[in-house]
Amino acid sequence: MPRAGSTLLQSILNLNPEIYAGVTDGSLELLFGARGNFSNSPEFKAQDAELMKRAFSGFCLEGLTGYCNALIEGTGKKNVVLKSRGWGINRGFIETFYPNPKIICCVRSLKDIVSSYEKIYRNNQHLHDPVKDDSAARGTTTPKRVDEWIHPQNTIGRALERIFEIINQKYDDKILFVKYEDLCLRPESEMVRIYDYLELPYYSHDFDNIEQTVVEDDSAYNMGEGLHIIRPKLEMKYSDADHILGNNINKWLFDTYQWYYNKFGYKK
Repeated sequence: MPRAGSTLLQSILNLNPEIYAGVTDGSLELLFGARGNFSNSPEFKAQDAELMKRAFSGFCLEGLTGYCNALIEGTGKKNVVLKSRGWGINRGFIETFYPNPKIICCVRSLKDIVSSYEKIYRNNQHLHDPVKDDSAARGTTTPKRVDEWIHPQNTIGRALERIFEIINQKYDDKILFVKYEDLCLRPESEMVRIYDYLELPYYSHDFDNIEQTVVEDDSAYNMGEGLHIIRPKLEMKYSDADHILGNNINKWLFDTYQWYYNKFGYKK
């Protein structure tokens, strides 16, 4: 989910001298590009289908391995954690060449995610936000902006749809879901859980002094400034979603996406 602590988690992991964890990564897009060419190029279609399938799987595995090895050589680390919102929903594709991938999915109370988007919008009035179009009366009120962000073609809605499909396909038990609230309130126990899932030795982190070594250029996302800035001390901030969004919007979110609230144990 967006605004659910993935930059925070990557920053914590990246402070481990044996883990490279960076910003949003594009290696999955390289695999998509290769899959598109493999599916559509006559050079592959004209050959033995089963042999070409094996060859393509080898290409993907060695390509991703080479990508990660270059990151390891360039950073002196031993392990790589690649950040992308697409890994979970594409687990079936990944498993065709990489058995049992380790996928972590960060989640957060939905009303706090939406509230965070609204606060970013309000705090960046000096910049044009594509969610708002006065001529079309689109995104001109808080409820309208929520409708835009929650649409499946936008980031929040797309993430919700993907998690719903992961649950529907019944492989959610293979993915480690990390609640932002738990990471803030019980960081050590959550990090122990994460290291256990990754099958890596636990590294003792200082949660009062988290250096931001993962820096992302926010201008790429056309949402304003300060999207990926983390605080040096890990602590839970008071939720102001009721104040920012109002009771009607929060009730609508709860009623519409009750499966999400139930899955992760969130309250209205």
